[in-house]
Amino acid sequence: MAFDYLIVGSGLTGATIARTLHDAGARVFVCDRRMHIGGNVHDHVHPSGIRVHTYGPHYFRTGSQRIWSFATRFGAFYPYEARLKSLVRGRYENWPVAESFIRRTIGDRWAPSFSGTPTNFEEAALAMMPSVVYESFVKGYTEKQWGVAPSSLDKSLAARFEVRADDDTRLHRHKYQGLPIDGYAAWMANMLAGIPVTLNCDYLRERAHLPPHRRLVFTGPIDEFFDFRFGRLTYRGQLREHEYVPDATYVQPAAQVNNPGISAGPHIRTIEWKHLMPREFAERIRGTVLTRETTTTPSDTNSFEYPFPDTTNQMGYRRYRAAADRLSNTLICGRLGEYRYYDMDQAIGRALQLAAALLDQRDTIARVGVAGGHNVHKDRAL
Repeated sequence: MAFDYLIVGSGLTGATIARTLHDAGARVFVCDRRMHIGGNVHDHVHPSGIRVHTYGPHYFRTGSQRIWSFATRFGAFYPYEARLKSLVRGRYENWPVAESFIRRTIGDRWAPSFSGTPTNFEEAALAMMPSVVYESFVKGYTEKQWGVAPSSLDKSLAARFEVRADDDTRLHRHKYQGLPIDGYAAWMANMLAGIPVTLNCDYLRERAHLPPHRRLVFTGPIDEFFDFRFGRLTYRGQLREHEYVPDATYVQPAAQVNNPGISAGPHIRTIEWKHLMPREFAERIRGTVLTRETTTTPSDTNSFEYPFPDTTNQMGYRRYRAAADRLSNTLICGRLGEYRYYDMDQAIGRALQLAAALLDQRDTIARVGVAGGHNVHKDRAL
């Protein structure tokens, strides 16, 4: 089978690019080394009837009408606004941190514990909050998440949270928030409908046996693509322990409870999945399912989830990116390919942008082919 674009990886980036190219008339083929499509955007139904997100909770939100319209093409969403808690000193407190907690803890007059220009994550966090809040909510969680001292992490990581001046308990304030009614696995299947997909296919091992293509879009780890020639980049992943509690309707006050205390155990958060389901369905189900997530440094590339936010790995990534940019027929992209964390809406937005650029290049080649008297069909795609 001849095709124009080979997309390696059926996760959100690869699937969005594949869908966009296919809709534009390009011949697209997708391969994935996992046994299911969708990458980490996947879920399954527990025997109790509770839907579990296989690779941790995915809270879809966006402020973009364009991205929301794209997402809802592939299935209806029900409204869901995530509300998180942190278990601090035996109490369930709001996360993000509310100013009311700070006032209750240290009084009305408070100030951040760091002034000046932050040079690392710890300083950036302390520039937002008093040290007592940092120690209670952030320090232990960060140490468990990344396995290193927070002062060794890049300051940009602190941009992912905030201290709020109100008691809005929503994790996000985006205009559009929800979860797919039929689940993420079905949603991703709809995104790839009509596009040839081969699973259990490791491109890096099988590339010599794949049909020829004009353009490769690779969404796996960038260092693995180059056979780790500049050394291995560091990634973090999660070990997930599931527990079914048959005699409890709910165990937690929220879907996600962060566990920042070192003494609380190695897990960083506990998820209770019934909270993510529409209430009318959840209340019919007996029991509840909990998942405890403990962060680790995996050796299996299928378990890579989070690029490591420090200077050493960024320097290594830049060497790989320079090598990738020299490839004339290959685009390496996505969370693992660009070595940066993307939320779901960011991944879709970035993929739509990259797909548009690929189509622009295709159309440019087609115009050159017409001008030069070449076969337009032959040159219609990179």
